Amino acid sequence: MAVVLTVLVLFLAGFVAGFILLIMGAINFDFSNSEIPPGVSQPAKLRIIHIILISTAVVGKILENIGICTQVSFVRYMQGRKTLGVDRKLFIKDLWFEKVPVRIYQPKAPSASQRRGVMFFHGGGWVFGSLETHEKLCRSIARESESVVVSVGYRLAPEHKYPAAFEDCLNATQHFLQNTEHYGVDPARVTVCGDSAGGNLAAAVSQTLAGRSDLPKLRAQILIYPGLQALDFNLPSYQQNRGVPPLFRERAAFYVLQYLNGNAAKLEEVLEGSHIPIDIKLNYQKWMSPDNIPEKFKLRGYKPRVLLDCTTEVFEKLKRFCEPNLCPLLAEDSVVQQLPESFILTCEYDVLRDDGLLYKKRLEDNGVRVTWYHLEDGFHGIINSFYSDWLSFPSGK
Repeated sequence: MAVVLTVLVLFLAGFVAGFILLIMGAINFDFSNSEIPPGVSQPAKLRIIHIILISTAVVGKILENIGICTQVSFVRYMQGRKTLGVDRKLFIKDLWFEKVPVRIYQPKAPSASQRRGVMFFHGGGWVFGSLETHEKLCRSIARESESVVVSVGYRLAPEHKYPAAFEDCLNATQHFLQNTEHYGVDPARVTVCGDSAGGNLAAAVSQTLAGRSDLPKLRAQILIYPGLQALDFNLPSYQQNRGVPPLFRERAAFYVLQYLNGNAAKLEEVLEGSHIPIDIKLNYQKWMSPDNIPEKFKLRGYKPRVLLDCTTEVFEKLKRFCEPNLCPLLAEDSVVQQLPESFILTCEYDVLRDDGLLYKKRLEDNGVRVTWYHLEDGFHGIINSFYSDWLSFPSGK
């Protein structure tokens, strides 16, 4: 019996040691491919966040390899496991809008007039994120702005491919616009808002509703470091911030491929730019050209890339990247001209920075009023840090 126990203890010790070494190896590999720019304030905190994210992903992969659960489901579980209690200033209720789960945050204090409404679409690369991951943010928006916030739990990739997430956000928004009186909301003061992939969805919903005469017009769109195109992953911000956590250049392309096709096939072609025919790329150059990005954003090192052509086989799989519902930056001027007043947040150390800058220019060129806020020391996902007691950043707050 003693021998068996000894063998069991040695086995478990070896397993734990191997498990730790595997995680450390993955962390070291990721560190060698990552970079914390000197302009980021409190770089140690960002490094800790990066370690936590890597460790979660590695454990998820191990669990997937031994058949317990998928890596995606484990990461989702870890992200959304924290639950908050009752909020003394808000009524919070889970409902369904047109078969789409939503969570509504309504201020308890009486209001002399109808309130503003905010449709909120969470970030997470269309793969992660949930009503839970952005709970603190939505509570804060509802309390601080005294607005009714509707957080949308749209379907996620890779299980639900494009346009599932977009359709859920659109349907939920249409439902709310048709029923604002039930929530004490002024139909003329409803805003769409989202961060990262949620910013993409907010922009797409805003464009789709722009020409609708049967619904109240949106008051504004709020786009927090949005991803708005998948034609060029070699813009200045993609080159400069390719290894800045938490969103590496390769991960940005990986996520949009998961959303489009439910897999990451053709990732290399997307990264090198050989996934869209040259004639189509030239057609979009008037909106997509790096020449439209102010020179000061190219000072940290940018090398123009030669346009590459693509095969028919690759384009057949990725041609929907040219659809504005997936890549709102490619919408026609006639649509952009009808968009509501806009707020765009960009971060200097974010691969998606130039998506926001290019869209800002498109909106302004088409007569849309834009408020632009740029975080000089910001990185992708920084708004999420305000949830944390000890891993928060001043610019995130």
